[in-house]
Amino acid sequence: RPYSLLQECLEGSAEHLNHGYPNALAERFIFQSHHRYFHNCSVGNQVFDPPEDVLLAMVFAPICLIPFLVTVVIWRSKDGKAQ
Repeated sequence: RPYSLLQECLEGSAEHLNHGYPNALAERFIFQSHHRYFHNCSVGNQVFDPPEDVLLAMVFAPICLIPFLVTVVIWRSKDGKAQ
């Protein structure tokens, strides 16, 4: 809601000054407002990518596990006994 009010205000001011909207002046006003009111806004829980070695282990472990599991399933299904 605050952004819609800000947009209406900026559109009205631009119309009053015979400028199109959006324009460079309105954009600069929005950036300055963000810089003034949100410059010290910190995120509580920042999420970072895992280290590359951990990421590679998380990717390659399932890839290496799949052929082993397929082999076990084929080997167990060759038994031929009904269970």
